[in-house]
Formats: sequence, structure tokens, C-alpha cells
Amino acid sequence: MADLDTALGALLDFRSLHAMPDAVALLAECLRSDACMLIVGDFDADGATSSALGVRGLRAFGAQHVDYLVPNRFEYGYGLTPEIVAIAAQRKPQLIITVDNGISSHAGIAAAHAAGIRVLVTDHHLPGAALPEADVILNPNLPGDAFPSKSLAGVGVMFYLLLALRAHLRDVHWFVERGIPEPNLAEFLDIVALGTVADLVPLDHNNRVLVAQGLTRIRAGRCVSGIRALLQIGKRELHKATAVDLGFAVAPRLNAAGRLTDMSLGIECLLADDEARARELAVRLDALNHERRAIEAQMRDEALRMIEQMSVSADDAVLPFGLCLFNTEWHQGVIGLVASRIKDRVHRPVVAFARAEAGQLKGSARSVKGVHIRDVLEAVNTRHPGLIAKFGGHAMAAGLNLAEAQFPQFAEAFDKEVRCWLEAADLDGVLHTDGELAPEDLTLACAELLRSAGPWGQAFPEPCFDGVFGILERRIVGNGHVKFTLAESRSHARVDAIAFHPVAEQLPLDCQQVRMVYRPEVNEYRGEQRLQLLVEYIEPVVP
Repeated sequence: MADLDTALGALLDFRSLHAMPDAVALLAECLRSDACMLIVGDFDADGATSSALGVRGLRAFGAQHVDYLVPNRFEYGYGLTPEIVAIAAQRKPQLIITVDNGISSHAGIAAAHAAGIRVLVTDHHLPGAALPEADVILNPNLPGDAFPSKSLAGVGVMFYLLLALRAHLRDVHWFVERGIPEPNLAEFLDIVALGTVADLVPLDHNNRVLVAQGLTRIRAGRCVSGIRALLQIGKRELHKATAVDLGFAVAPRLNAAGRLTDMSLGIECLLADDEARARELAVRLDALNHERRAIEAQMRDEALRMIEQMSVSADDAVLPFGLCLFNTEWHQGVIGLVASRIKDRVHRPVVAFARAEAGQLKGSARSVKGVHIRDVLEAVNTRHPGLIAKFGGHAMAAGLNLAEAQFPQFAEAFDKEVRCWLEAADLDGVLHTDGELAPEDLTLACAELLRSAGPWGQAFPEPCFDGVFGILERRIVGNGHVKFTLAESRSHARVDAIAFHPVAEQLPLDCQQVRMVYRPEVNEYRGEQRLQLLVEYIEPVVP
């Protein structure tokens, strides 16, 4: 039962993070000396929320000179690079704080030190064989770190740092002596929840506490103006917000800025305190997201045509176990989404590449259960020194750079390494469900119960069920989505369902009976709540 406790008191203690005392001492010194601090973030939603949280938190502690800088992925690439340090140096910071990056920024940290700038790395990505020579590195995934949860997102690491710093400042009477109200850090949990859900980190118990508490505050209307505006523009009700709403309505719009232009737009949205300003920025993010979706759809179709040309439909053995795809016209900011979509379609690790600068390719990798994608890249790098220019990431997602001329060699080496992890039988798509739902449980009350039992997410999936249904009615809505009126095969009870494109695209029009994998959901329309099944997989039942 302890795992179901999502009260704030269930959070892990910040003192078990190995380098926390050093990180706190460094920040406290900067606060006392009124030093200029610059946060350097990543260009995804975790990086944006981490940056916004760091700025808001340090300002609440009394910092007078704290700002952020986020790299443009098309000009500078990922992390604290020497080029970003050169730009940062123009602002004359005494301290650079990296959020959601930095663990592989050897050259950038060396450049910062050469410029007389200290560096505090806060990150959650897996470290390489050697650590950069930062002044302090705070990362639960460092070798030997005793922090029990290795699944903190970057925004979670920053939140824990603020918790520890507040405790220290309280002990030394910082807030009392300066007449500063002691910040209630729970008020920042809306931002923490968004970043945690958006980064798709496993929702272990500690992360579920962070997300559940953040959602409680959002539903109560105690969230930043930017999150409120993004939920509203995504047509989600604030008082009923779920992790799904954060993951599918807020995060994609926030991410669109980093994918297509500059994540500063997203960070400014999260920093805005004026409702009108937040709404204006949310509208711009929504427009970028529409553009991103169109680009993604085109790239996905092109990737599927590549797979067809590999004759996968005729002979699956032709398709590599580790699949690499490259198109000279693909957009750098969208390749990760394409890799994810194709991975789901072909049930194997996929790396999608786009052209970068100076004859380089940028790749984004997505993996399947049983294949630690960063370890795969590490093995390829070890066996083929110099083939990969740089790489980094997690078990399920990673990024890399290599020379365009070396793409064929990498594709072969990647496939060969993945074959050490998978067998042919592992390439079949398998759906695990919680079985058939009894007819008497196919109700709105059951859907409401499941919704309230969250938050659901990575490594803590929402229950899904399978069953056979007859099709009474169907109609196309939106961009190729299908709405059904179904009859449950045992009780013949009528129930509504929706299958989003492309789940239902291959269902024959004359099909009268289907087997589905679905999740019961609460659908509200014009003030009326009804049960609706969200279809995750559907196939015809052959008589």
C-alpha cells in the first residue's frame, strides 16, 4: 500500500543524492555574493520546465541576477558546447547551471573554466566512461550515487536541488535576515509534473508523487499561467487535468518550439505571470505544433515507403533488426518522433537521421523493451572508434552525430549490435492486456475509477483490456479518426469507441466484428459524461 501513497511526505529524502552538499554550498555562496547565474537548458520540454523551475526557484530565494540560455538545436546542437559557452560569456556569469544536460559536455565545461566561469551540472542522463570536470555534478545516475530513484527527469533533479537549498537557507536564517518569505516549493510542482510526464521517464513511486501532487495543484487552479493557457488551447479542462492531458495536450505544444524554432518561446510561456501574455505565447506554440504535425506526417509516410522498398511485407528477414533511416530532406527537429512512430510499427529499434551542418548527420534513436539503446551505441562506438562523433541518452531513447559518408557503415554496425540483443521471435509485436473486462464493469463508473487511480505513465501503464465487439455504426471524424458504436459480444450492451489514425486505417470497411485492445475513458460532450473506449489496437474477427 505504501506504493499507492502519493502524499508529499512520501517523497525520497534529498540528502541521499551524493553531491547535494557541494551543490548547495556552491549556490548558497553565489546567493551571498549576489553572483550572476545563468541556466543553460536543453531544447525539449524537460529542458524547458527545468529552466523555468530554476529561474523561478532561485528568484524566489532572492537571486537578483539569474537568467537562462537555451541552445538552438539547428545552430549549436545539444548541451553545453564551447559555442554556447562563448555566447553565455557575453552575459558575464560567475556560474553556469546546466539543467537536463551537461553530463557529456567535456569541451564546453573546459571552455567555461577557461573563461573563468564555474559550472554546476544538474542532469539525469547516463554518464559516459569519464565524467566532465565540472565544479559539481548532481545526477542520480552517477556511479555509486545512493539516491534510490534513478528515474528522475531533469526537472526532478532541479526540484530536489531547490529543496536542499531551501533547507540550508532556512538553517542559516537567510529568509528571516533578508525579509524574504520562505518559498513553498510545492507551488512549483505543476512545472515538475509537466516535465516529468513530458520526458517519458518511468513513473516509479517517487515520480508518481511528484506528478500526482502537481496535478492536484493544476486541478485546483494553482498553476502557472503558461500551463493553464496550454491546457485551454488544447481543449482540456483544468479541474479534470490528468497526466494524459499533460503528455498529449501540453507537452507537444511546448516541444514544438524546440523542434522547429527556439525553445525560448516555451520557457517564456512557463515564466509568464500575465494571463494575456501566456495566452499569446500559447497560441504561437499551438501554431508551431500544427506545423510540426504536418511535417511529421510527411516524414512518417516517407519512412514507411522506405520500409516497403525493403520488401518487409514479402520477407520480414530483409528488414534489419536495428533499422536506420535517412532522407536528405528530413527535418532535424522531428526525426525523434518519426523514429518513435516507426519503432511502434516494426517492433525493433529505429534510428532516424537528418542532415546537420558540415557533412554531418544528426540521428535520433528509439528502442524497444530488452534493448538498452545507449549501451548499443556505446558498443558500436567501442568496436568502431571514430565512427560516431558523439552520442548520449537513456535506455529507450538516444541521440548521436556522425559523418554522412559513414551512414552505411553505421547502419550495418548498428544492425549487427542489435542482433546481439534480439532474436527473430522478439520482433513480433505483442500486446499485453489486463484481460477481458466483465460486461457489468463496462461502465462510466469504472472509467472514472481508473482515471482517479493515476497518475499513469511510463513503467506504470494505465490498465487496458481486450474483447470482441460487433460494429453497429462507424463514421470518420477529424483527420482519419474513426468513431464506433459497438455491441459487446456477451451482453450486447451498446458502447461508444474511438480509434485514432492510424490505428483503424487498415480495418476493412465490410468488417462486422472486431477484437480490440482498449482503455475505458470518460468522454464529456456538451456537459454530458459518457463511457467511451479508446481503441489502441483493432483487428477483424474472421467468421
